[in-house]
Amino acid sequence: MQENVMELMWSTGHLSGSSAEYVEELYESFLSDPDSVPEQWRSFFESLASPDGRGPSQDVSHADIKRDFKTLSRVSRYAPVLSNEAVINSEHESKQVHVLQLISSYRVRGHQRANLDPLGIMHRERVPDLELEFHDLSQIDSSTVFQTGSLFISKETAPLRDIVETLEHIYCSSVGYEYMHIVNLEEKQWIQQRIEGNDGYPTFENEVKRHLLERLTAAEGLEKHLDSKYPGTKRFGLEGGESLIPSLDELVQRAGKYGAKEIVLGMAHRGRLNVLVNILGKNPADLFDEFEGKAVYESSGDVKYHQGFSSNIMTAGGELHMAMAFNPSHLEIVAPVVEGSVRARQARRDDANGSLVLPIICHGDAAFAGQGVVMETFQMSNTRAYSTGGTVHIIINNQVGFTTHRQDDARSTEYCTDVAKMVQAPIFHVNADDPEAVLFVTQLALDFRYEFKKDVVIDLVCYRRRGHNETDEPSATQPLMYSAIKQHKSTRALYAAELVSQGVVSDEEVSNMNSNFRQELDTGQHVVKSLVKDPSIELFVDWSPYLGHDWSPHFNTSMPVANLQALAKKLVDIPNSVALQRQVNKVYTERAAMASGEKPVDWGMAETLAYASILTSGNKVRITGQDVGRGTFSHRHAVIHDQKSGQDYIPLQELAKDQSDFTIYDSLLSEEAVLAFEYGFSTTTPNALVIWEAQFGDFANSAQVVIDQFITSGEHKWQRLCGLTLLLPHGYEGQGPEHSSARLERFLQLSAEHNIQVCLPTTASQVFHMLRKQVLCPLRKPLVVMSPKSLLRHKETVCSLEQLADNSFQVIIDETDKINKEQVRKLIICSGKVYYDLRAERRKRDISDIAIVRLEQLYPFPQEDFEQCLLQYKNVELITWCQEEPMNQGAWYASQHHIRRALHAHFPEIWLEYAGRDASAAAAAGYPALHISQQKKFIDEALS
Repeated sequence: MQENVMELMWSTGHLSGSSAEYVEELYESFLSDPDSVPEQWRSFFESLASPDGRGPSQDVSHADIKRDFKTLSRVSRYAPVLSNEAVINSEHESKQVHVLQLISSYRVRGHQRANLDPLGIMHRERVPDLELEFHDLSQIDSSTVFQTGSLFISKETAPLRDIVETLEHIYCSSVGYEYMHIVNLEEKQWIQQRIEGNDGYPTFENEVKRHLLERLTAAEGLEKHLDSKYPGTKRFGLEGGESLIPSLDELVQRAGKYGAKEIVLGMAHRGRLNVLVNILGKNPADLFDEFEGKAVYESSGDVKYHQGFSSNIMTAGGELHMAMAFNPSHLEIVAPVVEGSVRARQARRDDANGSLVLPIICHGDAAFAGQGVVMETFQMSNTRAYSTGGTVHIIINNQVGFTTHRQDDARSTEYCTDVAKMVQAPIFHVNADDPEAVLFVTQLALDFRYEFKKDVVIDLVCYRRRGHNETDEPSATQPLMYSAIKQHKSTRALYAAELVSQGVVSDEEVSNMNSNFRQELDTGQHVVKSLVKDPSIELFVDWSPYLGHDWSPHFNTSMPVANLQALAKKLVDIPNSVALQRQVNKVYTERAAMASGEKPVDWGMAETLAYASILTSGNKVRITGQDVGRGTFSHRHAVIHDQKSGQDYIPLQELAKDQSDFTIYDSLLSEEAVLAFEYGFSTTTPNALVIWEAQFGDFANSAQVVIDQFITSGEHKWQRLCGLTLLLPHGYEGQGPEHSSARLERFLQLSAEHNIQVCLPTTASQVFHMLRKQVLCPLRKPLVVMSPKSLLRHKETVCSLEQLADNSFQVIIDETDKINKEQVRKLIICSGKVYYDLRAERRKRDISDIAIVRLEQLYPFPQEDFEQCLLQYKNVELITWCQEEPMNQGAWYASQHHIRRALHAHFPEIWLEYAGRDASAAAAAGYPALHISQQKKFIDEALS
C-alpha cells in the first residue's frame, strides 16, 4: 500500500529529496485535521501504522518519515519524466515547499527578529532563515498564491506577500515565541493555534485597556511617591518594569477563574515593595512606617525588600489566598522554597494535579542565567517528589545585572531563559513597553500551565531606570544604556498617549488616575480593591498550637508496649505476593523476630517504629534524600521492591485505614534545591515530621545557603517556624575526608537563641524517642542529627521493645557500666560514635576509675542536666572532652564554654582537657593507616 502511494506521489511531481519539510508540514496538518490535506496524501498517512498497528499515530517519528522520502528520491526508477505542464506544476510545487519551509522558519526563529527591547539597543543578529532568498523565493513571487499549510489563520491560500506580513506580525512584533524545541506535538500545536489564530495577540476591549492603564499608573505612582518621600533610600524599584504589575494582577484573577485557592509567590528584591502594595494589598501606611523606622520589632528582622506577606484576594472564581515568600538576597534560592510550600499546600488540599495551588516565581535575568539552583529547580519540576503541576516563571529582564550588561560576560546562551528548555517549557519573550502584548502572553502562559501542568516562562524584557539601587549611579558602567533611558518615556506615559490617540481615555482621565492614586497613598488606604477585609480561615494553616513554646530537655514520648508490638508486627506482615530480594528478606525476617521479642530492636527497626507510631498518632511523615528508600547503608528498607513485578511495597503505608500520609522518595542528585524544597514544605506543614537525609553528611554543605539563610535564621529574621529534620550521616571510620564529617562545628557555630536543635543519638532507643519528640512536642524548631553509620548495626546500640516503649529522649546519658562513681578519678565527656570506641578500649584495659558521659544533645546545651550529672562524681580529679574530629572541628570550640561554666560552678580547680585529633585543614585522613594511628593516639590520651 505504502509503496503504491509513494509511487503515485512521485509520479505526480509532489516528491523530491528536498521536500522532506513539506512532507512534515503535511503530516502535522493531517494529524490536526485529516481533511486538510489532499486525498492522496491522506491515504498515505492513514496507511502509517501506530504502535498497536491500528492506524495513524502522533507517535510515528517525523524523522523516520522524512528519511523514507529522501531514500525514495535516490531510487532511480522514480526519476520523473515530466511534460511542460508538469514542469510548471513542479516549479510551483517546489516553491510551495519553500513557502512552507519559510513558515516553519518563522516559528523556529521569528523570536530572533522580534521587537523585544523597549530601548532599541539590544544587539540582534541577522536571521537569514527569515529572508525570501534563503528559501529560493523573491519579490517576484509576492503576488503568487500559495497554500498556508498548517498555519492557523483563516485563509487556506494567500499571496506570499500576505503570508509574510502575517508571519511578521505574529512572530516578529512585540512578542518572541520560543516553543519549537518542545517535542510534544499537542503542546506545540496548542501554542500555534493560540498565537496564530489571534494574529499574534487579540484586540482587547476598552475596559480592559483602561484597567491596564490603571495598574501601570499604580506601579509608577508608588515608585514616584517613595522617591519623593524617601529620596536616596534603597528600595530596588520597579521603574522600567512596571508591566510586571498588570501581569501579576492578571495571573491572580485568571487563576481564580480556574478555581485556584492559593498562590505562592517568590521573587527577589527588584519590584518587591511594589508587588506587596499593588498586588498583595499591603497597607502603604505600614510600608511608610518601615521606611521611617516606626515598625514594631519582635525579632532581629530583615530589610523591607526581603519581607514576606500574605492576604486574601477576591476573584471571579472566589476568594484566593496569596502568600509572598520571605527570602534572602541570595538570588534564586527562594524558588525551591516556594515549590516546597506549594507542594505542602497541595497535599493538604489533596490537590494531586496542581489545580488549586499555583506557584509563581519572579526572577532577574542575570540570576536566572547564572545560578545553578535554577537548573536544579527545573530538574525537580516533573519528578514524583517535587512536582507542583507547573510553575509560571516571570523574568524581570532589565538587561543588566548590577553593573554587568555585556552578554558575553553575563552568560554563554543566547537568552537568559535558555535553561528552561531543558524541561521543554515554552518561553514567551515580550516587550514590556507593550502592555497589551504582556497581558496576552500572561493569559497564554497561565492557560498553558493549566492545560498541560508544565512550567512556562515569560521573559519580560524591560529596563532599569535607576541603578542597581537608588543610591547607585549606573552611567559610569552603562553610559549608552542610560543615555537611552534618560530619553525614554515610561511605559505608563507611552500607553496613556496611545489610549488617548485611540479615544479610549481622555487626558483628563489620565490625570485623574494619577491624582486619585496619590491621594490613596497619602491617606494610607489599601490600593488593591479586591483585597478581602475579612478573610476566610479555611484558606489558612493553623499554627496557633505551635506558638509560644520554649525548648525543654524533657518531653514524654513513651507509649504502651502492646501498641508498639502491634505496630512492629504490622510492619513485618508482608503479603506473600511480594517477592523479597535475599538480603531484604533477611532484614524483615530479623525484624519479625524483633516484633515477637525474640531479638532486640536494632537501629533500622527502631527508626521505622518511630515513623509508624507518628503516623498512627495523626501526624504525617515525609522523607526525601538520595537513596532514602533503602538507606545509604541499607539499614532502612522502607520501600520493598518486588523482585518479580518490580512494583514498590511500602509497609509504612499499610498500617491502618485511618493512618496519616507516609511519603518517601529518592531524590534527584541535588542537595541545595532539595533541602530548600523541604524547608518550604516544613514551614507550611506543622503536623508532619519532614526529613531530609543526606547520602553522607559531608555533602550537606552543597546546601549551605539553605542552612545559613533559612533553617538556622528564618525564625529570627522572619518569625517563620520550621520543624525540618536533617539526618546527616557522620562518623570517622577511615573513609577519608569526603565521607566522614557532616561538619558538626558549623551547625554549632550557627546555634544561638534556641534557633535549632543539634543531636547525636547513640542508641536505637534514642533515635526512636528523638524522632517522636520532634513531632509530638508542639515546639517547632529544626532538628540537625549527626546520624551514625557503623552504629546502625552495632550490637550494643540495640534495646528491647519494653525499653523502647517506656523511655523518653535523654539529652545526656551517664555512665552505663558498673563503675563506682566515688572511685572515679577521671571523667570523659563525649558525643557520638567515639563513645563506643572509648568504652571498648576501657573494657579491654580493665579500667575502673574512668567514667564516660555522653552528651546526646549539644544544642540547646542541657546545662542543668549536665551539672546534675557532674555532681555525682565528687572525687573526680580530671575532666576531658574527647572527640574523634580534629580540634578545629567537631564540638570542642563551640561547646567547651558550656562545660567550663559547669566546672567553674562545681569544680573550679579542674581545667577542662582536650583529647582528639590535632587541628586539620581537611575533615579526615584519607590513608587508613593514618586514620588508625590518629585514633589510637587520642584514645590513649583520653584513657591515660
